[in-house]
Amino acid sequence: MWMIPEQNQSWVSEFILLGFSSDPMTNNILFILFLLIYLSSVMGNGLIILLICLDNQLHTPMYFFLCILAMLDMGYVTTTMPQMLVNLLAHSKTISFSGCWMQMYVFSALGITECTLFVVMAYDRYVAICYPLRYTVILNWGLCIRLAAGSLVCGFLSALLHTFFTMSLPYCGPNKVNHYFCEGPSVRSLACMDTHFIEIVDLVLSVFVVVTPISLIVASYIYIAMAIMKIKSSQARFKAFSTCASHLTVVTFFYGPASYIYMRPNSNFSPEQDKQISLFYNTFTALLNPVVYSLRNKDIKRAFLKVMANGRMDL
Repeated sequence: MWMIPEQNQSWVSEFILLGFSSDPMTNNILFILFLLIYLSSVMGNGLIILLICLDNQLHTPMYFFLCILAMLDMGYVTTTMPQMLVNLLAHSKTISFSGCWMQMYVFSALGITECTLFVVMAYDRYVAICYPLRYTVILNWGLCIRLAAGSLVCGFLSALLHTFFTMSLPYCGPNKVNHYFCEGPSVRSLACMDTHFIEIVDLVLSVFVVVTPISLIVASYIYIAMAIMKIKSSQARFKAFSTCASHLTVVTFFYGPASYIYMRPNSNFSPEQDKQISLFYNTFTALLNPVVYSLRNKDIKRAFLKVMANGRMDL
């Protein structure tokens, strides 16, 4: 049974983030590696945003949602990596209770928003391929803005529940978090009470923010595949499939690790393994997204060359 602790219970005022290693030499190497990854992620996603804003031909629903995805990825890595980089070099690896609360909330909010946005992007591909002549009529700018705003509202409200239930637990004993940031399951494992009820709440929430979006994305691509198979031209079929390949790749990279972290029983909690998996869907996904979308996208390449050419002319 979930009970509120006594008022005179001693509470933890700060947490210690153990990170990846206690060896200074290893931490120095990791600092350089993660700094390069962080800067590449920010610059790559920043370039995607810049190109979409500057090129009028990219002012379409698909690129509008891609621009928002790039913004979320920039926020996603910035929520965790600067703190991790500081801790790799600093002797003190503490984070205040309120700082941990805020980091967990913002990280969860951006992550859940991204989950919802992937569904919106799948719907965009569904309309583009199944109703190409009515694409801009169905996905008008008013609807696009409402879908984007709805994703943000869903993300930030859902994250509030997750963070509130996790951080309202009594933390009165050990305060060493075996992670590089305040991720829910890692922090919750330090609570000095039975967390079974909170785990059930988190599982129910995960069904809504992970299983439901995945189901909707799969349903969208079933209809897309059926529509593509009706296309007679093999070249046209390949082009239609290629427009979806980038989205499917990014969805797989993101949902696979995230599902493992948030939808498995707490008894399977493995701190070292969780750190590596979290690093993948938090850091490497944000780094890979610009690469995946730019390498397979002729419009992005054309916009980049156009901006470079205009830059040379200005010089």
